[in-house]
Amino acid sequence: MKQIANEAFFKWVEEEISLSREVTFRVRGNSMFPLLKDGRDSVVLYPCVGEELRVMDVVLFKYKGRHVLHRIVRIEGDTFYMQGDGVLVNKEKCTAGDVVGKVCMVIRPSGTEIPTTKWRWRLPSMLWRKTGVLRGFLLRVLRHMI
Repeated sequence: MKQIANEAFFKWVEEEISLSREVTFRVRGNSMFPLLKDGRDSVVLYPCVGEELRVMDVVLFKYKGRHVLHRIVRIEGDTFYMQGDGVLVNKEKCTAGDVVGKVCMVIRPSGTEIPTTKWRWRLPSMLWRKTGVLRGFLLRVLRHMI
């Protein structure tokens, strides 16, 4: 697999999305663990507009000079509050203008495609978000199991 610098990669992603093309890439990092695993899962990113974004959507957005793939956990007016599934406290804020694209499909290493609009993705996402104070404990346990 060819590796390129993040800056060049995300410039390409933004160009493709601006041309209304979908982009598929492998997830890097642990901030979306356990629903997306570092180096294992891939996502398909689609162009989107702010009006179609909803709580629980996973989006790629620009934050403090970086590109981050996190879940929308709250919307207040024009402000989106974002948080990774594997993050306990941090919440980033952005606007629709910061959103590059929306994850509409997850691809597992087996090749199984999971649309993010279907129960197979939405149910685990909702259940994980509801873990509340148990989340930290569950993250530690799950990370030791892998």
